[in-house]
Amino acid sequence: MPYSSLQFTQFTIRTTGYLIIALLISVLTVPQPTLGAVADPHTPSASEHVKTLVLGSGCFWGAEKGYQALPGVIDAVSGYADGRNIEPTYKEITKFKHRFDPDNFAEVVEVRYNTEVLSTEDVLHHFFEHHDPTQKYRQGNDVGTQYRSIILYSDEEQHRAALQVRDRFQKLLTKAGYGTIVTGIKPLEKFYPAEVYHQDYLMKNPNGYCPNHSTGVTFEKVAKTPTDNSALLKGRQIIVLEAEHCPFCEKFKQDVSSQYRGSIPMTFRMATQLDGLSLKTPTWATPTIYFLHSGKEFFGHQGYMTAQEFYKALGYFKLGDSEAYKVAFAQGTDSRFCRQYDEFKNTPDGIFIDKLSGAPLFDTSDRFNSGSGWLSFTRPVEGATIERPDNSSGMKRTEVLSKSSGIHLGHVFDDGPDGKPRYCINATVLEFRPRDN
Repeated sequence: MPYSSLQFTQFTIRTTGYLIIALLISVLTVPQPTLGAVADPHTPSASEHVKTLVLGSGCFWGAEKGYQALPGVIDAVSGYADGRNIEPTYKEITKFKHRFDPDNFAEVVEVRYNTEVLSTEDVLHHFFEHHDPTQKYRQGNDVGTQYRSIILYSDEEQHRAALQVRDRFQKLLTKAGYGTIVTGIKPLEKFYPAEVYHQDYLMKNPNGYCPNHSTGVTFEKVAKTPTDNSALLKGRQIIVLEAEHCPFCEKFKQDVSSQYRGSIPMTFRMATQLDGLSLKTPTWATPTIYFLHSGKEFFGHQGYMTAQEFYKALGYFKLGDSEAYKVAFAQGTDSRFCRQYDEFKNTPDGIFIDKLSGAPLFDTSDRFNSGSGWLSFTRPVEGATIERPDNSSGMKRTEVLSKSSGIHLGHVFDDGPDGKPRYCINATVLEFRPRDN
């Protein structure tokens, strides 16, 4: 932290040993942001786009594998549903006495999917195309009530979609010479996960039983036009995943992105517009902020970020474990006459900006040479900084912070030229832009 000449001399004489110890401790204990951590799935700071649909189409082994392969499916779990007065276990539902019992449980798959990537209609298209919905209590050689075709919906949107997709598929089946669809469409009461050995069965047993009972009738496929993300594959990039009707996305725009003018580009995308990018953090919550390097995720954050949280993460992304990061977030101090100071002390006419947010902070017209070894100004850009008392290290000073990002800039003293203040500012947390830019 910059000092006045008198304070610096007095403090050095009194506490040299203490200062060395304190500086060593501060370097070793610089706080780092938690990176790569995903917010709790039920965080109130994000809009979730996850729905669950339970579907029965015969043996659940092959069905489970098929759903898991769909882009946008988060998870597919084999299980039992739509039964009563019977124990929901594989051993019980396959007993001969329940073979034609309408109260028997059906073998089903619980499909959790990201609606920003995969619509309910798309899930249902896959469902109807991959079994024969005109068979009552069987699929091929699998005979019994547990093999019935059934859709168990969780909300009214899924209910409407099921009816509409069924009716469209019926027209296609009729044209192909098939009979009437007998698929049951009911609200889900309860889903019971199947035994552990049934889960991911075909992954564990690649040559296991997996019959194909599809009719061969399919919906017309609409080709998706890939999004051109070639510009996002170069250098550092910030991607903000947004969605329609997402209040947390709007809040992030209002509080953070609308004021952001940093040198790392910030781009907004929908979940269906991420072609060519290598992302690890799931896309089912918005906003999700991705920090990318050469198209690959460096780290990501699900949910709304305050300006303070965003700039702390951006600081680590852009500055790494550098002197500038320690200055910005641990009230560190540049070395006197550091390299950045030499680069900036004689720049042409222009503006010094916040290294993270890009907000203007100081004007070269207010710069002067104090001989202290730190950049000195008589004033900041109006409204660009915040000042607060700083009584650390046994001294009474006034700290200067960037209003936009909250990073530490330096201190202000009353020993400037002609009775003006002296803003003693660290060069490592600044960038320079010529006036004409």
